[in-house]
Amino acid sequence: MAAPRTARIALPGGEHTLREPVTWSRPAGPAVSRVVYAAAHVVADPLGDNTPGSPAAVDWDATLRFRHHLWSYGLRVADAMDTAQRNMGLDWTATRELIRRSAAEAKAFGDPAELVACGAGTDQAPHARTLDEIVAAYTEQIETVRDAGAGVIVMASRRLAAIARGPEDYHRVYGELLSGVDRPVILHWLGEMFDPNLAGYWGSRDVTEATASFLSLIRDHAAKVDGVKVSLLDAEHEIGLRAALPEGVRLYTGDDFNYPSLIASGSHALLGIFDAIAPAAAAALEALDAGDLRRYDEIMEPTVPLSRKIFEAPTYNYKTGIVLLAWLNGHQDAFSMVNGAQAARSLPHLAEVFRLADRAGLLADPELAVSRMRSLLAVNGL
Repeated sequence: MAAPRTARIALPGGEHTLREPVTWSRPAGPAVSRVVYAAAHVVADPLGDNTPGSPAAVDWDATLRFRHHLWSYGLRVADAMDTAQRNMGLDWTATRELIRRSAAEAKAFGDPAELVACGAGTDQAPHARTLDEIVAAYTEQIETVRDAGAGVIVMASRRLAAIARGPEDYHRVYGELLSGVDRPVILHWLGEMFDPNLAGYWGSRDVTEATASFLSLIRDHAAKVDGVKVSLLDAEHEIGLRAALPEGVRLYTGDDFNYPSLIASGSHALLGIFDAIAPAAAAALEALDAGDLRRYDEIMEPTVPLSRKIFEAPTYNYKTGIVLLAWLNGHQDAFSMVNGAQAARSLPHLAEVFRLADRAGLLADPELAVSRMRSLLAVNGL
């Protein structure tokens, strides 16, 4: 189905005229100049009990189809991360199953250890009281990921942030974990705008002091660190940190506000927004590989207003916009989320996401998108 150029929809804030759809070609393979992960969302079972506080009910078929979609555009998948609603509804039982299924599904495209990396945290031990208990919780999840055959992303721990007395406690926990892994892992620094419970991570609320602690840890264990994923939404800080990393340790930008310039200037990427903009991101990365920065910027530039809208404060509710676009583009049958999180953004916010996605050429089938957006408006009395 293709909508004519004059397709229109009445949205909160005014009528919108849709552009002609963009046909994004799939690249011949993954990017060669950058290592790029799309942090992928999970698809909730619309008939399951996904009310707040209930165990996650996941539509596994749709969830895995979406990972096929990302792999088909040459992107690696970062799974079981905050984009998948870790610590916001996706419990450890469902997370463990997601890790197993995602790694198994990656075998259709290649080596799971290269194509999918999964988050390992401590959320199955929300009442851990000691550093030893935190190490044990982390170790269980790291072993789950490795047993599945996937790469490991060591996520930030709410419990460690709650009980750590200073940088030395972080160094003890991470030092034990890194000493025990059999291959390099990605370390994740998630800022408090994504999770307020992580304020003061690495032992200080002062970013300069926290960075010094983080770098000291990485230098002590550089052979066990593939890279660091930084989500602080501070481009200047990221560039400085990138320059200070030991040789061979990658900086994976998690900056969903400034990613085009950061990637162009040398950062690799592990981004939630790539879930929503995969076709455009793949085309832009192909242009970057070819040295065509003009084309790279031309593709990426329209995606930035979309990303900044999706990730606006409160930033941790960005998953709602990600899932809206997956539904509008036909990747899932319902606009429903684990923990009822589809209600976390207002209708005017979602309408603006629709507008900006269209302007970026990211509504694959405008007729379907218009039909679904109208149904959402109608059920809300518009």
